[in-house]
Amino acid sequence: MEFDLHMALVILAAAAATFATRIGGYILITRMKSIPPRMEAALNAVPAAVLTTLVAPAFFIGGWETKLALIVALVIGLRISHTWMLVGAWTVVMAWRYSL
Repeated sequence: MEFDLHMALVILAAAAATFATRIGGYILITRMKSIPPRMEAALNAVPAAVLTTLVAPAFFIGGWETKLALIVALVIGLRISHTWMLVGAWTVVMAWRYSL
């Protein structure tokens, strides 16, 4: 595998952009006297948005065992603790894969 200067520059630019957005957000928030309600609401929505971006592709691209495991995890997660949600989804995937 040979060194590709263009790809190295793209990686460095992506790293710089990621660092700039993270440090920029930190600097912006530390200079504010109080966080406006709309910004606080947006910051509170970030974890759900990140989780959705991780789970949605797995649901639509994954096989039936993945879909079933995510549905089981959703049902258990709405009713019981998160540990049991993980155990239930893992059990579904392992049972499906080893039964075939």
